[in-house]
Amino acid sequence: MSTASVLHPVVHPVLHHYPTSPFAEKVRLMLGFKAMAWQSVSMPSIMPKPDLVALTGGYRRAPVLQLGADVYCDTALIARVLESLQPAPTLFPASAPLAPLLAQWADSTLFWIAVPYTMQPAGLAALFAGQPPEAIQAFAADRKPFSAGVKRLSPVDGQLQLQAALAAFDAQLADGRPFLFGADASIADFSVAHCLWFIRRAPPVAGVLDATLNVTRWLDALLAIGHGRSERLKSEEALAIARSSTPAPASVMPGQGFAAGQRVNVAASDYGTEPSVGVLVGLAEDEIVIRRDDERAGTVHVHFPRRGYQLRAEPQDTP
Repeated sequence: MSTASVLHPVVHPVLHHYPTSPFAEKVRLMLGFKAMAWQSVSMPSIMPKPDLVALTGGYRRAPVLQLGADVYCDTALIARVLESLQPAPTLFPASAPLAPLLAQWADSTLFWIAVPYTMQPAGLAALFAGQPPEAIQAFAADRKPFSAGVKRLSPVDGQLQLQAALAAFDAQLADGRPFLFGADASIADFSVAHCLWFIRRAPPVAGVLDATLNVTRWLDALLAIGHGRSERLKSEEALAIARSSTPAPASVMPGQGFAAGQRVNVAASDYGTEPSVGVLVGLAEDEIVIRRDDERAGTVHVHFPRRGYQLRAEPQDTP
C-alpha cells in the first residue's frame, strides 16, 4: 500500500515553486483542474534555497508540496497526493491505462528535448528579456552542475525529435478529442503540456508549434484551465506550519532490504542529485519516507517516489 494514501486532513496544500518552472506549471494546472484552493510559497529559481532545504534536507527541485509537516517531492508523487486529497475529477481515468507511462516519458524524454530547444540563444534572450547579463550567468552557473549527468541532444537532433513528437500528438488529436486519450483528461495531458508551455514562453522559438493546429487547440484549452484558487504565503510561515504540525504515520514494508529507523539518504538518479538524509520511516513499492529534524522546520516527513530515486544506507559512524 502506498504511504501517499495515508494523509491527515489539511485545510490547504502549500506549493513551493517559482513562476517559470515547467514542473511547477504542471502542478499548478493540476490544482486548477481539481479546482483546489492552495497556498503559494515563492522559492528562488537558483541556489541557495535555505527555506526549501530546511524542509527537504537537500532536495532543491521545484516544485515541492507541503501538507503540514509532510513534504512531497517530485510531480509524479505530488499528482498521487492531490488525487488522494481530492479524487474527482481524476488524473488517472480508467479509460486511459497508458497515461502514466506517457506522463513518465514526457517528464523525462520530452522535457529534455523541449528545454534545450527553448534555451537556444534566441529563446534564452527572450526568457531573460529585461534582466541584466549577470542573471543569465548566474542561472547558467547554477544549472551546469545541476544537470551535469544529462545527455543533451544537438540542436538539430533536438528539433527533429521535437517535431516528430508534435506530429504524433497532432495525429492523436486529429479526431477532435479534447484530451490525449479521449474525453477525459489524464496525468499525461499535464505532463506533455508543461513541456510545450515552456516552449511557448519563448516566442522566437515557439513557431515550432505552429504547424500542429490540433496540438495548439488542445494546449490552449488545457492552459485555460488555470491554477485554481491560491493565496500567497511567506516561506517563514510555511516553516511555522511544519513546526506546529505532526507528520502523518508511515510504515516500512518488509522484504525491501531496509529497516525502519535506519539512517538513509535519498537522491534523484538523473539530475539534481543532491541527497536528503534522514531516518527511514516509510517504504512501499512506490514511495520512500524519511524523518528529519530541523531547527527551523521541526520534525518533518519527506516523501519521494521509488521510481527515479535511489535509496541508500548512510555509512555508520565507527568508534
